[in-house]
Amino acid sequence: MKIAFVYDVPYPWHVGGIESMNYNEAEELAKEHEVHFFTTKWKGMKSSDFMYNGIHYHAMHQTDQSRIYRHGRRSIREAIAYAASVRKLSAYDFDVVITNAFPMLHLPIVKRYCRQKGAKLIMEVAEVWDREYWRRYLGPVSGDIAYAYSRRAIRGADFYVAISSATTAKLAGFGIKGRNVSIFAPNLDDEALERVVRRGMRSKLVMFSGRMIKEKRLDKWLSAFKIAYERDHSLRGLIVGSGPERRFVEESVSELGLRGKVAIRDFYSSSKELYETIKQSALVLHMSEREGLGIIAIESIALGTPVLLPSYTPIPKEVKDMCVVENEADIPAKIAEIACSKDPSKYIRNKKNLYLYSKSKVAVFYGQLFSRLGVGRRTSKTL
Repeated sequence: MKIAFVYDVPYPWHVGGIESMNYNEAEELAKEHEVHFFTTKWKGMKSSDFMYNGIHYHAMHQTDQSRIYRHGRRSIREAIAYAASVRKLSAYDFDVVITNAFPMLHLPIVKRYCRQKGAKLIMEVAEVWDREYWRRYLGPVSGDIAYAYSRRAIRGADFYVAISSATTAKLAGFGIKGRNVSIFAPNLDDEALERVVRRGMRSKLVMFSGRMIKEKRLDKWLSAFKIAYERDHSLRGLIVGSGPERRFVEESVSELGLRGKVAIRDFYSSSKELYETIKQSALVLHMSEREGLGIIAIESIALGTPVLLPSYTPIPKEVKDMCVVENEADIPAKIAEIACSKDPSKYIRNKKNLYLYSKSKVAVFYGQLFSRLGVGRRTSKTL
């Protein structure tokens, strides 16, 4: 069977939780099917059309981190450019198209392609924004327009794959029936995680990993760490990532007197390095106010490292139930408590929930979904 993934930001050229999840799906499906990935072109790619780990990549529009994010948010101009490039799909015949709902401007083009070619459209949805959130993100007028557009654009797929129960509930608010939605978020590479070994004793490292954007609330992260550090001077902090808020974070570290206590570094070049650091850490702290799933939290729990979240966290219940959740004012005290504990396992609950996120289930999940949609192996012209 011939499958097209249509995603504007590709892993591993751009590191992110949702991007790695999409890559896991494409890589696993490529073991049994012909998989193509229509995306943007990033530094380090071999060419505009190339093979990588069994996947046919079509890099249609040159971009980079500075172009994707402008003024602290996703660039509308880049979304328009990507949507225009997606028209190249029309030169190919696919049985199934799997696309991300964001950045949304490409969705009408993808839906039109599926109608014309008779392909089934599966839309993966990480987040569904309400009117209030769109207004905060873009302003009152632009936010209202974007909200109205998003309600229309998201509708019309043959099936939806939501990353959480929270996303499923919000899709229902857009009129999408539950029978057309399944929860699936294959983020965990079980074999890779099992190979990670802690070297020596667990450190008193408080860690963050993710994009440096306003919604991650690294200002609150630093404030909480500073108060915790005043309780225990042996604590150390590590912020891993990149993004438009990088300079703000660096300046805040200096202003709060945390130089030498909090280190900042770019994303690791391999998941192995990230996993080793997580496993060595006392805890992972995330103060984000916008999070579709919280992949780093799931990975941390799988590695045996507790995750601490504020009570306002938007992370869905099935993930939150495995973490420690505290009122914002109580976060610093809990940081010190967990870091000093000799038994981190007592801060991890409901670890059985991890089965929801294993990438080993990709073939089974999509095999059943393809059968349900009435698609399978068929002879078609060579792409």
